[in-house]
Amino acid sequence: MPKNSKVTQHEQTNDHVTESVADLLAHEEPFDCKNSSLNVGEAPGKKVPQIEVPENDGRPTWNSKLQYILAQVGFSVGLGNVWRFPYLCQKNGGGAYLVPYFILLLIIGIPLFFLELAVGQKIRRGSIGVWNYVCPSLGGIGMSSLMVCGFVGLYYNVIIGWSIFYFFQSFQYPLPWSECPIRRNGSLAIVEPECEKSSATTYFWYRQTLNTTSTIADSGGLNVKMTLSLLVAWIIVCLAVIKGIASSGKVMYFSSLFPYLVLFCFLIRGLMLKGSVDGIAHMFTPKLEKMLEPKVWREAATQVFFALGLGFGGVIAFSSYNKIDNNCHFDAVLVSFINFFTSILATLVVFAVLGFKANIMNEKCIAENTEKILGYLNSSVLSYDLIPPHLNFSQLSTSDYAEVYRVIKTVKEDGFAQLGLDPCLLEDELNKSVQGTGLAFIAFTEAMTHFPWSPFWSVMFFFMLINLGLGSMIGTMTGITTPVLDTYKVNRELFTVCCCVVAFFCGLLFVQRSGNYYVTMFDDYSAGLPLTVVVILENVSVAWIYGTKRFMQDLEDMLGFRPCIIYFYLWKYVSPICLILLISATVIEMAIIPPGYNAWVQELAEERFQSYPPWALTMCFSLIVVAMLPLPIVFIARRFNLMSDGSNKLSVSYRKSMMKDISNLEEQDESRFILGAKPGEAPPTAPAGRPYLTPAGNKTLDPNLLSPNICYGTSYQNPAVSPTTPTTPITPATPESDS
Repeated sequence: MPKNSKVTQHEQTNDHVTESVADLLAHEEPFDCKNSSLNVGEAPGKKVPQIEVPENDGRPTWNSKLQYILAQVGFSVGLGNVWRFPYLCQKNGGGAYLVPYFILLLIIGIPLFFLELAVGQKIRRGSIGVWNYVCPSLGGIGMSSLMVCGFVGLYYNVIIGWSIFYFFQSFQYPLPWSECPIRRNGSLAIVEPECEKSSATTYFWYRQTLNTTSTIADSGGLNVKMTLSLLVAWIIVCLAVIKGIASSGKVMYFSSLFPYLVLFCFLIRGLMLKGSVDGIAHMFTPKLEKMLEPKVWREAATQVFFALGLGFGGVIAFSSYNKIDNNCHFDAVLVSFINFFTSILATLVVFAVLGFKANIMNEKCIAENTEKILGYLNSSVLSYDLIPPHLNFSQLSTSDYAEVYRVIKTVKEDGFAQLGLDPCLLEDELNKSVQGTGLAFIAFTEAMTHFPWSPFWSVMFFFMLINLGLGSMIGTMTGITTPVLDTYKVNRELFTVCCCVVAFFCGLLFVQRSGNYYVTMFDDYSAGLPLTVVVILENVSVAWIYGTKRFMQDLEDMLGFRPCIIYFYLWKYVSPICLILLISATVIEMAIIPPGYNAWVQELAEERFQSYPPWALTMCFSLIVVAMLPLPIVFIARRFNLMSDGSNKLSVSYRKSMMKDISNLEEQDESRFILGAKPGEAPPTAPAGRPYLTPAGNKTLDPNLLSPNICYGTSYQNPAVSPTTPTTPITPATPESDS
């Protein structure tokens, strides 16, 4: 080899030199040959200086670590923490539910969240670019993530629109949902029958807000108020994300922190309300037998899965704007626990308020039934001798009424049912399960009508919901825009505006009078199963195709320390098994439970379960198929060379390194030094036909010159050998078994 060869020069001096072709193909960032696994002239284990990765590759970065953490917290902490976690906690054993949730957070949530943060930060791309880089055959993972983000963004912003409508309606005293409207017929004034049969808050939600139809088949036309609210919601989201992290990062300072201020204010106010302690005590009274039910563990796993935003692409997109040496392991643990404690805080607030509401409703029940008993006493249906003399009927307490109820039930055993008396138990009120829109727009609004200064608390509550939703929508939109902008160099502002305009017009489906039913449909079918499949493929592609050992080594190089060995076993065995069980349970549940929705029947003034008509059922399963369709299409297309493998779409730093002084390298001598035993020995044969980016564009390099790895774009992991040891040809890396 000539003495001025780049490799020879690198052995004789510590000065930085131009990287070899093989090095450039094997690494996204330039690296020191002495620190490479391909180095054949350095003794193993010798300490060598680390090469700094260029940060000025043209990709934006976060202004501060705090801004990035708030972005991840804002994305992961959403409406589900406020209205789904408390419901699941109440439904699945109270405090006992926290045990399976916390265990699954440790063995599924944190490891998979860490995995997404790490691959995004290392490869510095959105979801499409990341999975093209890790394994091109599974490049459809990123496209499926993008599809799911699109579906979720369509209906999620509708919920923000509902919150905006309630926010503006809250600037009234009394609140418009505090009393049933009065219908006048000439000189006769009567209470609206639909409202009288249900409640003022329920009537306001179904009739005055949604003006909903009684079936999904009856669209009822557009709801003008909800259409305008949706337009305002999309304008806010567009302004928040139009400049990328330059604008969304600043918005996160407010949208991520303000909900905590409101939650703490509500908690303090809630603890001062009568009956709040009853609600919290009910919440944290563990029903330990529930922990033995498989359904509880399945629902806990699902909640962990969606609480952290796994599979959406937003986590990867946000982390791709980090510096390469950022401690993403610390970020994963921190954000996961912030999410968990936010759910606990929201649960305390919800049950403090619901405990207050339960006491109000229980007192109302006692008052109504006391009137019935007095009527029976005056009409001699019941004897005054049954009533204990120390009781005062003008002010019956809960315990006093329970005593009267027990005596009457004992004496009138045969004819008790005809009296129509209710037990009025506080426990029954606390056990009424409310979730989702029912919690936010019916139960909570009803409780706030009894608050002093109720408009103020209503404004704060719905402004909090808007901010929670906005933080999640920013992450969802980033999961859509980042991979597209990384792959296709289009104008960010124009593309963002076009996305929001198209999404608004598609979202008109959800602001028809029957739109609430479509929100339920998309929530049930567009995300659950597709996202679970996406995440298990992410896990498998890193742990089994790329290789867990190789990934752990990459993390050590990137972070400066080796993560705990427990992650090796979690990524390789525990998480995939748990996800497979979750997918199986989801499919079984979908097969057993008939697809349907709860429709509001105006004549009965109550909800009734209805099955989807055939066309709606087709739509349900089409959402699942469309979301997962990119997975097999990309796999087949790349398996049969019908689609580029994405090597020309890698990160900016990768492309810049590829184009750096390649024309001046002594290609044949260097490749023989790296891939062969002697300058005269031919390198091993490599698969032909793989395109690589060269200064002249996309070209197929000589297969006798290089032997790239066809499934992932990282370094070959071959041990260094002693200079005195005869060298042998180094074969290309294959997916390792890690065994």
